[in-house]
Amino acid sequence: MNDIAIRSCYPNVVTVRYQEDESVIATDANEKVIKVDQKLVDAWVDPNAYQELRTREYPPIGDQLDALYHAGVFPTEMAATIKAIKAKYPKGNK
Repeated sequence: MNDIAIRSCYPNVVTVRYQEDESVIATDANEKVIKVDQKLVDAWVDPNAYQELRTREYPPIGDQLDALYHAGVFPTEMAATIKAIKAKYPKGNK
C-alpha cells in the first residue's frame, strides 16, 4: 500500500505500519486502529503526480536559464550580471 494514499484517504492517520503478511495497521493520534479500505486506497490518484513527470522531462534549469539569456528576455541588470560572470570565467579556461 501507499502511505501517501492512505494518509490522503484517512487524514486522521498518524502511523502506518506494514505487517509481514502485507496487511497494514493504521492508527490515529490516540493509537486507535483505523480500518483501511484497500479498494479506496488503490483507487486514489495523486493530484500532484504531474509534478514528477514534468520534472523528469524538463531540460536542466541551467539550460533553461541559458536559453532565456541568449533570447534576451532577462531584465537588463540580470543580463549585465550574467555577461560579467561569463566574461570573468570564459568557456575553455580552467
